[in-house]
Amino acid sequence: MSTVLLAVVAVILCILFRILNVNSQPQKPVIFGRDRSFIENILFISPFLSEPYTPTRLWGFSGHVQTILHSLIGRVRCPWPIGGRISLVLPDRSTLTYDLYEPVGSEHEGIVKDDVTVAICPGIGNTSESVYIRTYVHYSQCHGYRCAVLNHIGALNSVPVTGSRIFSYGHTDDYNYMIENLLDRYPNTKLILVGFSLGGNLITKYLGEDRKRSPNIIGGISICQGYTAIDTMVYLLQWQNFRRFYLYIMTDNYRNIITRHKRMLLNPEMKNRYSLDENMIVSAGTLPDLDEAYSRRVYGFDSVADLYKWSSSAFYLHNIKTPMIFINARDDPIVPEPLLPLIREFVSSHDKSMYLELAHGGHLGFYEGGLVYANPVNWLDRALVGLAGGLLMAHNKCSQKDVMVTVTDTISDDEPDLIKSTTIVYRDPLDKPINVFTHN
Repeated sequence: MSTVLLAVVAVILCILFRILNVNSQPQKPVIFGRDRSFIENILFISPFLSEPYTPTRLWGFSGHVQTILHSLIGRVRCPWPIGGRISLVLPDRSTLTYDLYEPVGSEHEGIVKDDVTVAICPGIGNTSESVYIRTYVHYSQCHGYRCAVLNHIGALNSVPVTGSRIFSYGHTDDYNYMIENLLDRYPNTKLILVGFSLGGNLITKYLGEDRKRSPNIIGGISICQGYTAIDTMVYLLQWQNFRRFYLYIMTDNYRNIITRHKRMLLNPEMKNRYSLDENMIVSAGTLPDLDEAYSRRVYGFDSVADLYKWSSSAFYLHNIKTPMIFINARDDPIVPEPLLPLIREFVSSHDKSMYLELAHGGHLGFYEGGLVYANPVNWLDRALVGLAGGLLMAHNKCSQKDVMVTVTDTISDDEPDLIKSTTIVYRDPLDKPINVFTHN
């Protein structure tokens, strides 16, 4: 009996070790891009990007655990940043809110000498009250940044839906209204756009759309987006790597938002205007089913495929002129690795762009440090603050018309930790082979 018990325990331990991926080792982020000057500016401000990302030892090497913990608890010892809520009534009678946070504390006072506002677009159905957003906002405040967080229409329980719609995957007008209102309040501020997951898709699409944008926007950062909704959905509909489970959770959350506001969204007038069937909406088992029953009708598309193409940032990348940084993890169960070559190719053929690819981190997790208990501030929060500083530095250098200073001129030989230990993949679009430079 004891032998059988030991065998069972051994099998369970093997399965756990396999799931938790504990045999993995910390790895450095791989950086893709062709604009060496831009990349080196970023790395000069964020030297720790040259170092291996070290997930929490016991469970941090599993993309599933990182993703699930991010969804359930968000962050460790999350602060509640102090700010105010701005409410806007849009032309379609929708009520849009965003939360505004000023820099706080004297510890980091003076780190950011410019007036810089980070305009944050959260993930699907998330708001300024989401734990991971609160942690990032607080960390940015303490480093001298003003933060503005878009609350997706319909996502806040405390804000009723007053129009005929909620948020969607590709509707960037809400974000634009927030940007315009911010510039009315702070006409001289420099704007850095930051988007998480769906928010990353929205800010990327926003920067690539044929619309008028303020020159105050100096850069954008996208985290864990899938770039093309059609391809992403193909993978999410598969059971492999439990992706169908994540799709079920996202579908349920989206459907709950619709039914929570059904007095406005599913009233008789709306049903007649858009040919909505409440039973189809309630019984939808996947996001494509829900989008067929609701989203594509409300937004006036003939098919779900048309809706997804309109929503996908991949079809707007070629129009982006603003400096951009993209971040993804290869073990993200929601955005699998086969979706990532698209963004590698983009940054390899466009200046003022770079792509950080991590081996671990899951979907928006990026917990780091410790054996079981992760550090209060994770790798992503630290990286975003550093990357914002790098974008600001790159912008200020480009703005200097009198003297053009390159990073090479400002780095001395006795500073080996800033750039020299980084693995960077540079690719010239005219060259087929990829050149990998590991600075040691």
